[in-house]
Parts: sequence; C-alpha cells; structure tokens
Amino acid sequence: MTKIPLVDLQAAHAEVADEVAVGFKRVLADTAFIGGEEVAGFEREYAAFTGVAHCVGVANGTDALELALRAVGVGPGDEAILPANTFIATAEAVARVGARVVLVDCDPATYLIDPAAALAAVTPRTKAILPVHLYGQHAPVEALRAGIPAAVSIVEDAAQCQGALRHGEPAGRGGIAATSFYPGKNLGAYGDAGAVVTDDGELATTVRTIASHGGLTKYRHDVIGVNSRLDALQAVVLRAKLARLETWNAARRRAAARYDSLLSTVDVVRPVTAEGNEHVWHLYVVRVPAQRRDAIVAALNGAGIGAAIHYPVPVHLTPAFAGLGHGAGAFPHAEAAAAEIISLPLYPQITAGQQERVVHALAAALAHN
Repeated sequence: MTKIPLVDLQAAHAEVADEVAVGFKRVLADTAFIGGEEVAGFEREYAAFTGVAHCVGVANGTDALELALRAVGVGPGDEAILPANTFIATAEAVARVGARVVLVDCDPATYLIDPAAALAAVTPRTKAILPVHLYGQHAPVEALRAGIPAAVSIVEDAAQCQGALRHGEPAGRGGIAATSFYPGKNLGAYGDAGAVVTDDGELATTVRTIASHGGLTKYRHDVIGVNSRLDALQAVVLRAKLARLETWNAARRRAAARYDSLLSTVDVVRPVTAEGNEHVWHLYVVRVPAQRRDAIVAALNGAGIGAAIHYPVPVHLTPAFAGLGHGAGAFPHAEAAAAEIISLPLYPQITAGQQERVVHALAAALAHN
C-alpha cells in the first residue's frame, strides 16, 4: 500500500534538486558557509516576496521570535500575551527573554487569537502581544493594533503563513514578524532556519546585532547577543524554493478547495477562512467528535494516510507551563479544538486521486469508530 504523507518533502526536493546541487557546489567552492552572498541574496528576495523592507535570516523560528521580542524591548518583568493554542515555541520565546507568558483563548471557528480576550488581558506590565498566524492565515492584527496602548508592541508569529495576506497586507508590515523555515513549512529549509521581517530599519539592525554575538563588526560586541545566523547552504535551498513558493501556495489553495468539495458530504467540521484573509494552507485541519478523534487518526494512519494533530495539548496544559496556574477549562475553545482537530495531508504536489483516497479513508474511519 502506497502511503500518503502528511507533507511530501521528497516531491518538493525533486523540483529543486538540480538547482540546489549547483548552489551547494558554489558555496563549497567559495567556502563561504556563514553569511555571504547566498544569505544576503535570500534576505533581499524574501523581503521583496513578502513586501516588507527588511529580512534578517536567523538559525530557526524560535530564535526569530526571541530576537524580535528582544528588539522591541521585551524582557524581565514584562508580560507578553499569546493564544493558548499554538506550538510551544511561541511561549518558549517569551520565557527565554524573561517575560511572563499571559495566555488567552482563541476564536472557536478559526482558532486564531481572540482579539477581545487579548485586549482585555492587557495590564500596565504588558509589553507585547503575539498573534499567531495559524495553519496558513493571518490573525486579526488590525483589531489588536486599534486597541493597544502605544507602549505595547505587536510581534507576529508568522511561522505558518509565508505568502499569506490580510486585507492585502503581509506579516510584519508596520511592525515586526518572526517566521520559521522548518522543513515542513510552506517555505522549508533542509534543516532549521528562520527569519525576522520588518519595515523598521532600526529594528532590523537590532535583530541582526543581537543575532551575531551583539555586534555587526568582528570582535566588536555592543550588547550581549547570541549566535543565531542563517547559514549559506540553507540559504541556497530557500532561494530555490522561494522562486516556486507563489506557484506552490496556489497549488495548496486548489488542494484545499478540492478538500472542501470532497468533504461536503462527510460529517466533519471543515476549516474557516476569516474575512479579509488570503490563506496559504500550511495545514488543512478538520474537526471530529473528541471521544472518537484518536481512534480516527489511528485508523487513517493504519490505512497509510499521514494524518496528525496540530496541536494536541494547549500551552497551559503542558508540564512546561504548569507554573502559570491554569487548569483544564481555563481556555475552553483552545481545549475543545485540541481534542477534536485532525490535520489531513496537504502539499503542493498532492494529486486529486490522493485526496479522494484520504477522504474515502476518513469517511470509513468515521463510520467504524
């Protein structure tokens, strides 16, 4: 039985393999492994693609979040607000800069941060709000900006939305955003990589300075920094894939529309795109009854379908953040979603036949579990 993966990285590699091989040969010949023209070229090209003035390549998405937080001045004693339903890295970045994680619930239909809940959680100690652009669509950043005090920054977690727009605007426009190029992302490296994007040149310089041991000149260290730089080999991969990202995102949209049609008679809750969003479908997530979800996922996996759960445990119910003091029931929408969601296979190269097989297997699992 041929398996259908959740994400087909082999298919993506096949499209860029020759170009990547040439780029690797170039880097190896030049022995320019850290920084150099490959990294600078990718930064220019990704900034142009997103429509934001500056891109700073870093080692991974978690570092990108931490560096963005540090750049806007979030540190010990501050509070940062984020949704309870996100990958743990969003909360980790806040903890790593010494700030207090403040969680809020999500919208029950889109799973994006509830702006009213976020604004209600603002206190005099709040320094930042981190809206998470989950599954490939933007959170309502404009609603947050309209209600926050001037001293509060918006730091966007854009790890899942490369190429997405909200009311025609990209992540980072007028502020700062962090993204991840983990291999499974819409724009994925061949290992860990990330970036910070912003229209603010001063913020970009601050991020670049902190990420390079606190200085932009060798052996000059103006602040206490870290070592978080995008390496040239990853930049080669990202440049090759970036040239195809618009086409790949369009293919994801077609695949999502096909799922919408195929699932119209299947008893699942299909995903909702918020008004004003241009979705890039990093994940296609459906909901099923909580008491049957795990058995349905197991049945799909047993049938060779690479279904998964993003994410099975909200931040407040993880042991790592038990110290926040939130028990079960604190964020009911996030908890309900975590108990019911299933991510179905979705990638640019998925075929109609593969999607039909996924839906057939899902319908069978629903009927027997």
